[in-house]
Amino acid sequence: MRREARLLVVLAATSPFGCAAAPPAAAATTVGPPVEVTLDASTAPGRLLHAHLVIPAHPGPLTLQYPRWIPGEHAPSGPIVNLSGLRMSAAGKPVDWRRDDERIYEFHLTVPAGAHAVEVDLDYLEPSSNGSFSAGISATASLVDLSWNQVILYPKGASPAALTYVARLRLPPGWKHGTALPEVGESGGVIEFRPVSLETLIDSPVVAGAHLRTIPLSQTDGAATFIDAVADSEEALQMTPQQLAAYKQLVAEAEALFGARHYRDYHFLYTLSDQVSSFGLEHHESSDNRVGERTLLDDDPRRGWAGLLPHEYAHSWNGKYRRPRGLATKDYQDPMQGDLLWVYEGLTEYLGWVLTGRSGLLSVDEELETVALYAASLDQEPGRAWRSLEDTAVAAQVLYGAPSSWSSMRRGVDFYSEGLLIWLEADVTIRQKTQGQRSLDDFCHRFHGGTSGAPEVKPYDLDEIVRTLNDVAPNDWRGFFDTRVHRVLARAPMGGITAGGYRLTWSEEPNLVRKEWDSADKVSSVAVFSLGLRLSDKGHVTDVVGDMPAARAGVVPDMQILAIDGRRFSSEVLHAALARGKSGVPLELIVEQGDFVRTLKLDAKVGERHPHLTRDGSTEDVLARILAARTPRPPEAVLAAPRKD
Repeated sequence: MRREARLLVVLAATSPFGCAAAPPAAAATTVGPPVEVTLDASTAPGRLLHAHLVIPAHPGPLTLQYPRWIPGEHAPSGPIVNLSGLRMSAAGKPVDWRRDDERIYEFHLTVPAGAHAVEVDLDYLEPSSNGSFSAGISATASLVDLSWNQVILYPKGASPAALTYVARLRLPPGWKHGTALPEVGESGGVIEFRPVSLETLIDSPVVAGAHLRTIPLSQTDGAATFIDAVADSEEALQMTPQQLAAYKQLVAEAEALFGARHYRDYHFLYTLSDQVSSFGLEHHESSDNRVGERTLLDDDPRRGWAGLLPHEYAHSWNGKYRRPRGLATKDYQDPMQGDLLWVYEGLTEYLGWVLTGRSGLLSVDEELETVALYAASLDQEPGRAWRSLEDTAVAAQVLYGAPSSWSSMRRGVDFYSEGLLIWLEADVTIRQKTQGQRSLDDFCHRFHGGTSGAPEVKPYDLDEIVRTLNDVAPNDWRGFFDTRVHRVLARAPMGGITAGGYRLTWSEEPNLVRKEWDSADKVSSVAVFSLGLRLSDKGHVTDVVGDMPAARAGVVPDMQILAIDGRRFSSEVLHAALARGKSGVPLELIVEQGDFVRTLKLDAKVGERHPHLTRDGSTEDVLARILAARTPRPPEAVLAAPRKD
């Protein structure tokens, strides 16, 4: 996904106790009072966090673990490489520890006689280059995104749901914070939170900074919803009345879609900074949403990231409350099985798209352009010839960190975008089979609804998905998914588009959302659909699509395009060259590959080519009906331009 960067910095440090021998450690459980963790984030502007933990324990062998598999990250991405300064003591004396030779997230030690707790001091080194999710850049001079899994150890053999933690937090003077974690109060510059399970603590990140606004969105049946926005400047926090109305509408539309909520309060943690990693990560009662500093101020990034908060909010129901059995693990060391990520992420991508339209964060035209880009990109992937969608889900833990080069041959985490197309088709199918009396909304009510209340996890399998869909609209749903998910499918699944009243078409007119996505990703996608050429905005070739003009001419990933037709590369020069190419004159590229420079000629006679969805007048406009608001929407809630005729 374009929302995550994939480069992890390696930071190493040595403990004075790291070489000490320790006897084999047995599983141990905590006794007495809860685990205490005090996080000193007052040095966050210097990219350093310090934590002190008091872990009750019996004398004897003990193994402490660092969280490895973080829910929502779908990979063993716990950032242990950034753990530093690890020191342990008991009864006032140092205790030697030793990392396990094979399970490197485990630390063995022996609790001395007479001691009733182990005290642990550790540092977390904030990375200065992008990593995946909570391992990414999370601090600037004026803000910090805190993920508790970065600074936690817990006893092996104890269930994270049963362990109780009392967390305390110190911030730089004058900084404010936002979190779903319930608080006791603040004293002496230290914030104390109520005792919660380790599971809840890790599921409750904190944003903090010198510039922070808490914006109430709704208060319904005792449950409140907020945006806690933190930014590198006060200006970046300015939200228009239209934006505020659309976000309030988002909450109303989600409640109408699912029919119940599974949180006590909900906080959209919204970080606006060009210096931190950009992504979204879901939690039961909050979401960690990180975007560029001017996202609320400028149209291009606002539109490019419009679907982020709806996607992560939908995860509170689909992913956190209802979760595939293979992802509902009991411990942070247990490997996750991602075969149903096309439901966990794919259905969420679809529901986020629906909520983005219904709330008015994007216009119907912009929503359709999003689907056109997804469908066109997926349809031209040569990797489709050998790999099923299910296999991209099973291999998610390696695909999230895969390089961009050869991504079209490899396929990526396509279960997001292709999942959207599959669930769109499922929605359209239900509407057709019930003559418009039912829709995927009815499935969501049955599957994700129930009784409102505190967070819980209800695991599911494919059998339950199929049964619930059949309760809504009888159909061969198992065969439906088998064809689209489990088998190699040479073309992208377009059934929802065509049966929904549209067809994928091409023109020289730019796609409405392509520019916004390019701006957010710092790429130029002008030549993707004409030449099969994916570029950064500086001319670096990130990928080529097989059997298209660029690949046939000899362009390969990681080349640098220096010039086109004698002019130094820029997006504007590329635009002009594509326009000239329609006359049949080949483009001349000067490219650099390592220490070698050469000239390549490629056919560009198709000119610029961009995907769109065009109405098929012979069929009902089902897609517009899907995107129509379900609750009264005030006029100011519509941010984007009205739909074209």
